[in-house]
Amino acid sequence: MLLWLADLPSLYFTSEFATTSPSCKADFQRTASRLDSVLKRDTDGADVRALVVTAHPDDECMFFAPTIVRLVELNASVHLLCLSEGNYYNQGAQRREELLSSCATLGIPASRVTIIDHKKLPDDPNAEWSISLVSSAVLKHITAHSINMVLTFDGRGVSGHANHVAIYKAVRHLASTGELPKECVVLSLETVGLLRKYISFLDLPFSWLLPSHLRCVVGSKGYKQAKAAMLCHRTQLLWFRYLYITFSRYMFINTFQTIPQGPKNLKIY
Repeated sequence: MLLWLADLPSLYFTSEFATTSPSCKADFQRTASRLDSVLKRDTDGADVRALVVTAHPDDECMFFAPTIVRLVELNASVHLLCLSEGNYYNQGAQRREELLSSCATLGIPASRVTIIDHKKLPDDPNAEWSISLVSSAVLKHITAHSINMVLTFDGRGVSGHANHVAIYKAVRHLASTGELPKECVVLSLETVGLLRKYISFLDLPFSWLLPSHLRCVVGSKGYKQAKAAMLCHRTQLLWFRYLYITFSRYMFINTFQTIPQGPKNLKIY
């Protein structure tokens, strides 16, 4: 079954857009036409400068590994911005090193990994992160590296973690206020229900048939790479993490929706 998965189109950017807003649809279609040619298996993706924005060390492999693996295979320039050291249990220094090892395993060099350690951005599910502070950090990174693709969590944060959701709100704020470069496409990782989340690669038919704007799938080789990255996070390897590695669809499949840029259209009746 894994070999069969490896033969499927592995990274697919669709031109579907479920909105009634003509301006948002036009903006997305312009972005799609620019990036569609480089987001295909048989095409070089050197023009793609992608930024994955995460909250904690291990988010990159727990949730985004299929996307990172595929983008790296396409020769895209992949950057990671992690907004905390993961210091909830006072293990920040060790988790920083684990993150760098994980990124190296996924194909992201240390020179493209940025880890923020800010007292107002603690690794804490009960902490309310400043949207303006997160927005500022993300925008600074986008500008410094001429990023044209941002990938992060959606409004449910995959696991529901408040820090994940805060990043989505910050990126959505940047998109809605028009502060991002017009050529930058912004994508949020789709949160799926509990059943779909833990049926591993058996979720593929659902992910393939249900509407999304970017789908990334890995086969056995990509899964082994994602697993090796997870195993770099030794401080996090409790028994349930091994179950996650075995059963989570996020080890095999990522689906994304776009976050439209520009202010929302107001309708007056």
